[in-house]
Amino acid sequence: MPVNQTLVQKLTRTKPVDNKNTEQASSSNSLHRSVGLFPLTMIGVGATIGTGIFFTMVEAVPKAGPSVILSFLIAAITAGLTALCYAELSFRIPASGSSYSFAYATVGEFLAFIMAACLLLEYGLAASAVAIGWSDYLNNFLNNAFGWHIPEMLRSPSIVATATHGIEFRSGHINLPPIILVALCCLLLIRGAKESATTNAIMVLIKLAILIFFVVIAFSGFDINNFHPFFSPDGVHFTGAAGVTAAAATVFFSFIGLDTVATAGEEVKNPKRNVPIGILAALVIVTIFYMLVAVAAMGAQPAAKFAGQEAGLAVILQNVTGQTWPALVLAAGAVVSVFSVTLVTIYGQTRILYAIAKDGLISPTFRKVSPRTGAPTQNTLIVCIVVGLVAGFVDATFLWDMVSMGTLTAFSVVSLAVPVMRRKEGPTAEKGFRVPGGPYLVPGLSIAACLYLMFGLSMTTYTVFAIWMTAAVLTYLLYGMRNSRLN
Repeated sequence: MPVNQTLVQKLTRTKPVDNKNTEQASSSNSLHRSVGLFPLTMIGVGATIGTGIFFTMVEAVPKAGPSVILSFLIAAITAGLTALCYAELSFRIPASGSSYSFAYATVGEFLAFIMAACLLLEYGLAASAVAIGWSDYLNNFLNNAFGWHIPEMLRSPSIVATATHGIEFRSGHINLPPIILVALCCLLLIRGAKESATTNAIMVLIKLAILIFFVVIAFSGFDINNFHPFFSPDGVHFTGAAGVTAAAATVFFSFIGLDTVATAGEEVKNPKRNVPIGILAALVIVTIFYMLVAVAAMGAQPAAKFAGQEAGLAVILQNVTGQTWPALVLAAGAVVSVFSVTLVTIYGQTRILYAIAKDGLISPTFRKVSPRTGAPTQNTLIVCIVVGLVAGFVDATFLWDMVSMGTLTAFSVVSLAVPVMRRKEGPTAEKGFRVPGGPYLVPGLSIAACLYLMFGLSMTTYTVFAIWMTAAVLTYLLYGMRNSRLN
């Protein structure tokens, strides 16, 4: 690398792929390889199942009506195309940082930093949004179990979005349960990745059992008339196929679990084998459960009842059976399972920051690893403080579509990286997993599907995203470019 680089050279310089030390840490300040295939797959499942099903049905059904089932299917197909690209890249670049690391090795430092900004937006807001939804199920559980509600001022944010007055500020209000949840996740994560992954795997198995329980009971109240008309004639600002697209864009962030699997690349045993398998296995499990629960929920309740419904799945069971115990069981399961979603989403955020700091593009504070636990403690504390503040004071309505925008942008760049990596390696590329149909077909379809879903997002989302990207570009130009290890 030349000492005096031109601006273009700095923006497009790529990080060499180093596969020599993929089995053990290279220094005392490295992450430890302690995660096997099963807990890795459960990290992917834990980051996805629960997010879309437990919460976004309330946001998506008013847009699409019963055709929200197609929205989940479209999102799953898009995620599946991208999952194949992730699988190939994770085989060739088994490093922490996921999409960021893939971009840095292929399309250059500047686009990699932009990718990192998208990932930080995606993971940070997703963790906050999920923690907010956890509060609803906790309140439902406490009400059914003990007849006690969390006081409104302690479970509602200060900054809210209303249909009539727009953004409102409510003094004295704080959503305390999400802050407590993030604090618990923080305590667990600073203990180390192995302990966090094991705990997450147990919670995911509980979650899958609870969702099977929901499907069985919900199907007992199945009414085919709830699917008519299939396409919403009076959705929120959308009708017909436009509602399907808008809902698909909203629920798409539910598939960020695929990205979370790849963020663990530096802590996985035999990453070249386990990361691609973990990504694809998580996608299959997630898609099956999403479709089953969506069909059961729509069959058990008219689409009009979903709008504004707190702890929706628990309420459906209560209405179907006329009893509180099924809702109590589901709310308890949701409290446990959503904990796992928040846990692995914060985990993914910290590992991305670790990878960026390791390359010198942000403060070295984020790459300091505790010699006792093998976890980036300061990094984790900073992330949890920010996530907790957002979850405690901001309405979740602001967060869902922003998460989808970050996810879709990240997935597009990952898809673009596949043909670039193929071209760089040439015919001497190492044998291993490759996307079927050559280097252009699947990545091209993946990018097209992501762009299609982006059209369903609101202008407000694009405006906020543009402001965030401007801040990212300035940060790179003022700090990252000068302090890069490749400089």
